[in-house]
Order: sequence, then structure tokens, then C-alpha cells
Amino acid sequence: METSDNATPAEEPTGIAAQDWATASAEPQYRAAVVDLLGALAYGELAAFERLAEDAKLAPTLADKAELAKMASAEFHHFEQLRDRLAAVDAEPTAAMEPFAKALDDFHRQTAPSDWLEGLVKAYVGDSIASDFYREVAARLDSDTRRLVLSVLDDTGHGNFAVEKVRAAIEADPRVGGRLALWARRLMGEALSQAQRVVAERDALSTMLVGGVADGFDLAEVGRMFSRITEAHTKRMAALGLAA
Repeated sequence: METSDNATPAEEPTGIAAQDWATASAEPQYRAAVVDLLGALAYGELAAFERLAEDAKLAPTLADKAELAKMASAEFHHFEQLRDRLAAVDAEPTAAMEPFAKALDDFHRQTAPSDWLEGLVKAYVGDSIASDFYREVAARLDSDTRRLVLSVLDDTGHGNFAVEKVRAAIEADPRVGGRLALWARRLMGEALSQAQRVVAERDALSTMLVGGVADGFDLAEVGRMFSRITEAHTKRMAALGLAA
């Protein structure tokens, strides 16, 4: 994932963010929120694996197909880490993922790409929006959970690969840019709506985000969070050579 050119030193963690899992999980509501978060992430990684494997069928060259297969493998490894962590904290992985399956499946069904380039833009834009959201939440998590979440959000290489291929396609045929820009704007709207719906439907997760658990977000901070996610999306569109 890209980092800001004007990054400032990270603030010293406070509250739950300064605790380890053993200490923080003594609060039942916090534990429930983390199980929700890990369940959502795990299903997201499993869905990403399936999507990348499917998108590989659209790849125009054998090298492109192999690159997507490698990325799909990385996503599945992330899924395994999250599944194993859920089991380690005595949460049944399938039960933890189940509440998020329909929302994520609906999102992928509503945003099925029609060709190779749309698939690349979806992976770059959609996955990055989700990663930005989870990184924001990770700052409020206990140290053990935060470390795991940030680890599974590591870029699988899809970002640079997508930028290279999309920019080359636009250079070859500038008309492609307009179509892909409209597609990316649709993805942005669908991804944010899906994220908000998932949070709203899970009481423990929404309570953590709006400040009901220790030092979680307040409503104003939630608004600022989505503003930061939108700003990052605009920068990624520019990297692709598309208008936001």
C-alpha cells in the first residue's frame, strides 16, 4: 500500500491500543467487536482469493495469468492467518465470517467486471478502500490484533501491477480512460455503502467505531475517517491516470 509523503511520527498508543489481547479481551463487548472485525476480514480475504482466481481467466497473457494466481495465493494465506487467529481466541471461524458473507457477495455480484481492465481497477480501487477502512480501525485495536490486521493488509503487489497495466491501456487507447473512470466512481460508491451497511448491522462493531468501547471513534471522527478514505481514493485514481 502507498504511504503519505508527509507522514508524521505515530502517536504513542493509549487506552486499548496500548494493551495486549489478553488484557483488552476481558471486556466482552470489545472481544465481540474484534471477532466481528476478524470475521469480516477473513471473509473478505477468502472472497478476494476467489475473485482473483476468477479474474485470471480474463488475463490476456500467460504472464498476467501467473501474476494474478500469485496474488490469489497471497490472499488465501491471509485468510488462513485470520481463520487460525479466530480459532485461537475460541471463536468458530465459519460462524464469525457468516454475518458478512451476504453483504460482500452482494457487493461482488453488483460490481462484476466485464473485462480484464475493469477487473484490475476493481481490485485496485475496491481492495484499497477496504484496506484503508481496516487500517483506520486497526489504530484503535489492542497491540496483538493490530499487528495481525496490518500484516494481512500488506499489499500483494496488485497495486503496482494494476497501475502499470491500466496506464498502458489508456496510453494505447485514451477512450478507455473515460469508461474506467466511471467504473471506478461506481466502485467507490458501492464500497463505501457496503462498509457502512456492515458496520451498522453489527452492534459490537458499530459501538466500537462510535466510541462506545474505550477510546473508539466518535461520530465526528467517523466522518473524518471516510473523508480520508475518499482523499486516498482520489490519489489512487490519479495514479491510474483516471479522473476521480
